Amino acid sequence: MNQVQNSVTLIGNLGQDPSLYQFDNGNKLLRFSLATSEYRKNAKGEKVTETMWHSCVAYGKLADLMNGLLAKGRKVAVGGRLRYGQYKDKDGVERHKVDIVVDNFQLLDKPQEAKVA
Repeated sequence: MNQVQNSVTLIGNLGQDPSLYQFDNGNKLLRFSLATSEYRKNAKGEKVTETMWHSCVAYGKLADLMNGLLAKGRKVAVGGRLRYGQYKDKDGVERHKVDIVVDNFQLLDKPQEAKVA
């Protein structure tokens, strides 16, 4: 029997500080954007960078842990799965979205040294 798996690994930099949300039932959600880049040469032989943005979410204790460690610009590897969804925007237009539901992560840089005043 063939096994089918929904798995993704991304390495990139946070585009902004993560946002932590706590719901009435105590559950937590961390949302952050991750930029990945691909490099290629165009028809003229010039190096071109293409940056893609990914919406990432983490839940529960992992959300708490990541919130304490992640910040804008940090380089991180995340592993998880794709989750597809739909919603209606403020104009009532149906939109589609893809989130990376993070199961694990690894910091790939050191936090910036705290500035002493």
